[in-house]
Amino acid sequence: MTDKPLLLINFKTYEEATGERGMKIAKVAEKISQEKKANIVIAVQIAELEKFASAVSIPVYSQHIDGIHYGSNTGWILPETVKNAGALGTILNHTEHQMRPDLLREAVERAREMRLKVVICANTPEIARDVAKLSPDYIAVEPPELIGGTVSISKAKPEVITNSLKAVGSIPLLVGAGIKNKDDVKKAIQLGAKGVLVASGVTKALSPEKAIKDLVAGFNV
Repeated sequence: MTDKPLLLINFKTYEEATGERGMKIAKVAEKISQEKKANIVIAVQIAELEKFASAVSIPVYSQHIDGIHYGSNTGWILPETVKNAGALGTILNHTEHQMRPDLLREAVERAREMRLKVVICANTPEIARDVAKLSPDYIAVEPPELIGGTVSISKAKPEVITNSLKAVGSIPLLVGAGIKNKDDVKKAIQLGAKGVLVASGVTKALSPEKAIKDLVAGFNV
């Protein structure tokens, strides 16, 4: 794992980040990663994994996997398929796709078998403490009430960042929810975070390129 702070861009299922429009954002993220030597990862829809992973050199993550094996699992996401499509990691337990603790544990175990990086999301420092027991590569704390909003976690709830840092121990912490600009990122890094998880701040920006460059600039604290 690189020591550089991570910018993880979650494409979700936004229209602006689907198909060719999403590909433009992916290409821009790749260009900025190369120009700024920045650690940028994108998480895309399952159906588009292979297309994006084969088109860009930056890591592409799946937005979810399930802890299943080959068999009769209609509608579930098989880790082998994700890996074969070119994914290098996965997001788990996002507030929009929360998992039962037992299913989360199984998904992490299967991700490890597939050598996929694991980012587990947590709504609170208390949940962050619980999921830290699974030893993911990153834990991303995101207060759900701030997700997609205009005020960032860095400004509205900096104590969530500091309390989460205490809760996760040595596991790198990402922070998300309302992160929109370099000032939000800079504050998060100053508090001890190892990167940020963003979505609409990039995908819905008038200029995703300007948005990504601005966010990356926040890493230079």
